[in-house]
Amino acid sequence: MQLRLASVPGVVLISLAASMWGLDALIRKPLADSVSATTIVFGEHVVLVALTLPLLVPALRSLWRAGPAYVAAGVAVGAGASAIATILFTQAFIHGDVITVVVLQKAQPLVAVVGAWLLLREQPRPGFAWFLLPALAGIWLIALPHPLDPHAQGLTPILETLGAAALWGMGTVLGRLLARRLAFEHVTTVRFAFGLVASACALPIVGTAAFSSAHDSAWIALLALVTGLLALSLYYYGLQRTPALLAAIGELAFPVTATLVGIYVFDSRPNWTQWLGIVVTVGVIGLLPARRRQIVKVPATEPVLAT
Repeated sequence: MQLRLASVPGVVLISLAASMWGLDALIRKPLADSVSATTIVFGEHVVLVALTLPLLVPALRSLWRAGPAYVAAGVAVGAGASAIATILFTQAFIHGDVITVVVLQKAQPLVAVVGAWLLLREQPRPGFAWFLLPALAGIWLIALPHPLDPHAQGLTPILETLGAAALWGMGTVLGRLLARRLAFEHVTTVRFAFGLVASACALPIVGTAAFSSAHDSAWIALLALVTGLLALSLYYYGLQRTPALLAAIGELAFPVTATLVGIYVFDSRPNWTQWLGIVVTVGVIGLLPARRRQIVKVPATEPVLAT
């Protein structure tokens, strides 16, 4: 199986994983009506850590050998991108209107681009702007029924959404960094382990139960398997050979898929500008495998972090 995946461009695997995340709403949206965000995230991580438990000791050993800076990166990816960002993003929908959340979440690829440039020394070539700007424009059109009249309401959802976007954006950068020293399955395992610790700490802070009913727990387990274990395994396998700059664009398959789920499952009614945004974004993502070497320059050797 791994040999077959090796022939697939990494950015394609990342886009496939992001598309699987877009299917998340099929399960998470009904669950959110009866279960708190923190309970859902904690339950997912319990399942994920149980499934990857045989890899936990080797993964932590590899992380420790990589050095203190990589240990810090592993903690940040697990606690920040896997647990805290998901909780913040879900809470933002509760505290604010949908437009506020989807508009401000578009800061995520910008954070990833800047972080990859500064931390990983990945330099965008001149042609990169011809991919990034149309992709962002496409997502803007998808998110807003009236793209020339955006609005945001409330300081709390604004801060929650920007916090989630920053954590996810840096999660892409730090995940790429970890993938240079650790096997993809070890990066995945480390993310789940530290995510479990962070989500467990969040339970008493938020004041919510660790587990829900057996029915809801079964759906949380399915969520963990499909959009957690399977999607993230594909993601980190692809990220091993994909610059973070390209990964940030490939991940935009997530909002495209989420929008299509809204159209065909939750009976939303997009207008022509939103369909145009879908076409533009899908077109940009589709061109990435063929043009990836022409739009990003990666360093000949991996960056050395202070340890």
